[in-house]
Amino acid sequence: MPSVLPSTRKLTLGELILILIANVLVALVAALHVLFLILEMFLWDKPQGMKVFRNTPEKAEITKVLAANQGLYNGFLAAGLIWGLVHGNPAFAFQIKAFFLLCVIVAGAYGAATVSSRILLVQALPAAVALAALFLAQPVA
Repeated sequence: MPSVLPSTRKLTLGELILILIANVLVALVAALHVLFLILEMFLWDKPQGMKVFRNTPEKAEITKVLAANQGLYNGFLAAGLIWGLVHGNPAFAFQIKAFFLLCVIVAGAYGAATVSSRILLVQALPAAVALAALFLAQPVA
């Protein structure tokens, strides 16, 4: 048994750098989901939104309410990731970030299977990379 609890020992520079990298990646995934929220809730039927999602004006009009709902869910994912980034308890913050990154990965995999394989690269892959970094950044006791 270590003489110092993992939560009270000083972190090495390498551990701090890994934590910083992981948190930057988590923040990037959160930023992506804020962007998805904006595109789906506010720009869905605008030229920029239709270009991104390869929609016609007719299809965008028919699916506008569904897209806004989807955008709201992406906002909740971003909010959860941001909550994990700002939470003061590192152990609980890790759990929050891991949970929401897993939610993003599952949502991305489902979207890839049901809508477009492109979603796997745009949504699930960044979250998987951030999750891997998060686990690598955990200090060893």
